[in-house]
Amino acid sequence: MDRLIFHVDVNSAYLSWEAARRVAEGGEDLRLIPSAIGGDRDKRTGVILAKSIPAKELDIRTGEPVAMALQKCPDLFLARPDFCLYEKSSEAFMDICRKYAPVVEKYSIDECFLDMSGTGHLYPDPLETATRIKDEIRDLLGFTVNIGIGPNKLLAKMAGDFEKPDKVHTLFAEEVVAKLWPLPVGELFTVGRATAERLEKGRIFTIGDLAKADLRRVQALAGMKLGQQIHAYANGVDNTPVLSEAEDAKGYSISTTLEEDVETAEQGCRVLLALADSVASRMRADGAKAFRVLVAIRGNDFKNRSHQRKLAEPTDVTDEIYAVSKRLFAELWDKRTPLRLLGISLTDVTREGHVQQSLFPDENRERARKLDKAVDRIRSRFGSDTIVRGSALQSNEEVGKKYKAQMDSRGSEAHGKQERKE
Repeated sequence: MDRLIFHVDVNSAYLSWEAARRVAEGGEDLRLIPSAIGGDRDKRTGVILAKSIPAKELDIRTGEPVAMALQKCPDLFLARPDFCLYEKSSEAFMDICRKYAPVVEKYSIDECFLDMSGTGHLYPDPLETATRIKDEIRDLLGFTVNIGIGPNKLLAKMAGDFEKPDKVHTLFAEEVVAKLWPLPVGELFTVGRATAERLEKGRIFTIGDLAKADLRRVQALAGMKLGQQIHAYANGVDNTPVLSEAEDAKGYSISTTLEEDVETAEQGCRVLLALADSVASRMRADGAKAFRVLVAIRGNDFKNRSHQRKLAEPTDVTDEIYAVSKRLFAELWDKRTPLRLLGISLTDVTREGHVQQSLFPDENRERARKLDKAVDRIRSRFGSDTIVRGSALQSNEEVGKKYKAQMDSRGSEAHGKQERKE
């Protein structure tokens, strides 16, 4: 049976999701004005996480400090990140995808793969079906997606990037020479900046050059494993299956793919704080605590890495989860490879009523827990962007030192590390 894969990718996800919410409430469409997600206008702190097309035209860049962005565009409209909104929007568009595909793989918060193989009797025209999915997401949810169609995950993903926004593109085997090969080699999936530079020094400038090059020469330039992979990709070969993963009831996780790479520890820590705030809030809502914290990163070389730590006591406190995440991040990241994805997972979960209470409760922890619950109540009533966590205004170093002292006083921790490559 011939494979048929769709790749669905939200256009400018964070900005689009915030804009769709405001339009639904009768507000202005942020996609039509210079606007961005991230940071605090009054304090001129934080970084830009996403921006509109008008902001991009003014040279506003994802990952740059808010203060620098405001110098370029003093009238830039800034909205704070709202990861609760992002999670709801992500699940909403993937639910629509699940109506059409027997297998859906969530690749990140704003993109997924659909395995449409064997659905020809239901959907005889793949282009028409993809257009229907795209339009249904736009009409029901208020934001746009791109959909790429191909015989495997690689070609579907490459097709979805051809032209944006709100488009459907195909990249079948017979189209590879005309559509894929003329592109610069750096645009091939998994070819990062450094690899592209090495290939170009070896006079491999396009994806077609790479496809036609001798495999041993490519491996000499890019390494044995990566060289073999990108040589196959350049020829349109990819046998990776689309995997459907059920929700893990024993853990909580959140990840985000940024429009542009994270290149400094400060940028990464700000994203981690927002992620920790969101995932900890979800866990508290279920009356749960976690014994284990895992941080995952994906570099612009598309290699996934993760690092985890077992805690001496379970926690649901945002600042504690963030502090552990920050330490794991510092140990995990080499500070040289720009990052395009960060994530936090909380596992080894226990429910309230099943946690052994300490004979000597930590008063600081109890105060932090009460503060978290107060923040949760306010956000539940008035919206998640109505209050900013005070720890966001502390230096990351202060938070890390504070929690390190607490953890060191409680004794040693079990420590695990795992790494996988994609």
